[in-house]
Amino acid sequence: MGRNTRKRRTPLATKAIAASAALALGGGGLIWANFYASAHEKAPDNRTKRNVSQVVTIYCPDVGQQLRNVPDRARGEVDGELASMDQQITDAYQRLVTTRRAQAGDANFVQNSILGPLKDRRKVLLDRIKLQINRAGGKAPGDLDRLAGCTGRPAGGQNGGGQNDGGQNGGQDGGGQPDDNGNGVAGPVADDFIKIEDVQPNSRNLPNGLPANGDSGSTGTFTTDCGTNENNLFNSDNLIAAPGVGNGAHHVHDYVGNQDNDAFSSDEDLANADTSCQNQGDKSTYYWPVLRLQDGTEEFDANDEGGGAEGNIGRILKPAQAQLKFVGNKQGDVVAMPKFLRIITGDAKSFVNGTANANTSWSCTGFEDRQSTDKYPLCPEGSQVVRTSNFQSCWDGQNIDSANHRDHMAFVQADGSCPNGFQAIPQLQVKLVYDIPTPTIENGQVRNPYAVDSFPEQLHKPITDHNDFINVMDEQLMNEVVECINTGRDCT
Repeated sequence: MGRNTRKRRTPLATKAIAASAALALGGGGLIWANFYASAHEKAPDNRTKRNVSQVVTIYCPDVGQQLRNVPDRARGEVDGELASMDQQITDAYQRLVTTRRAQAGDANFVQNSILGPLKDRRKVLLDRIKLQINRAGGKAPGDLDRLAGCTGRPAGGQNGGGQNDGGQNGGQDGGGQPDDNGNGVAGPVADDFIKIEDVQPNSRNLPNGLPANGDSGSTGTFTTDCGTNENNLFNSDNLIAAPGVGNGAHHVHDYVGNQDNDAFSSDEDLANADTSCQNQGDKSTYYWPVLRLQDGTEEFDANDEGGGAEGNIGRILKPAQAQLKFVGNKQGDVVAMPKFLRIITGDAKSFVNGTANANTSWSCTGFEDRQSTDKYPLCPEGSQVVRTSNFQSCWDGQNIDSANHRDHMAFVQADGSCPNGFQAIPQLQVKLVYDIPTPTIENGQVRNPYAVDSFPEQLHKPITDHNDFINVMDEQLMNEVVECINTGRDCT
């Protein structure tokens, strides 16, 4: 069931962003070009800025989610091509934000110079993916080519969109949302924040991430203490989604637990690594995108891929508390997780993909019955920001991963039961608490905002928050976890 991920396969254009980013760097950050500072300032064709064709980001269909029958021996190469597609989107987005003058003078510029060439490049990689699947004995979907084309999203578009005219009408229906937050970077904006007092209690509006535990069934818990990344282990890799690809995430992760987690770590590497967990039997890796305070601080990665060169700027905020708890299932006992089981919860591309896989819960201490899914909370004095992730806890009983990194797992249903063919495993619940100065909003702009690191085109939207886990507990500890949960004990 193990897999060796030590394929030093890098995206075709992995270094291209560094060169192009030099055009847009200022203070270490990706600058969002904003040539018409006032809604009343005239553009070259005498329209106000509000009506100027303006695409704020790029929507591309998520190819990886459509690939469900990739033979095992083709997965490494396919994941590499998917990572190259992410790099293509990053490069296209870079071009989008550095060509605002050209776009203002030519209504067809975005389509002809950015989206059209992007479609052609994606088509090449789609052909490679089909070839790799078929060579490995699989059968590639016959309609993959329909996923080649990308569209532009105008300002103010809703999550899950991309249904527009590629930029010809951008901004007219978008509500005139400001391009940046005053720091010159693309997001977050004032509308991405909400006072926690304005969030209705028990109003979380996503179907994913329900707590699996309750007053019946397996009621115990197991809490593992792995610290808050005191060892400063950061990188912009993603071993689950992009094994063997450096900077596969295009944003930086915090890591606790396993201390040898990068794109090139094999299962053997993980098993032999040190761990930050107090219980040395837990070498699992727990990781999530960092939060940053956009206060002008130049971090260690201010000019690096995954960091400032891709719009992730400001001071990295470590959690003051990172609670990692495994709980049971309200319908009955749980079974042991297989070693090296991989789980991704949430969707780093939810801003353009929509909320089908989104799983975000933002709140404040003292207000945790109020959970925001698509806005960052503004907490009152004395209250801290809380990020919560309740992972999928239904396993297909066979696989430690799947082609799209999702199909081998499922969320519990409303009554706590698992879908047919799945069995309950301990549910990982991650609670991260942060001391963050509350941003202020003045004249439609947010000052000193905090934001989750993201793919550049996702604009640091809170809906893109996600969390990752690879189980590397030894057999004895996993059996202890299961026993504690099934016998109703609270263990550490």
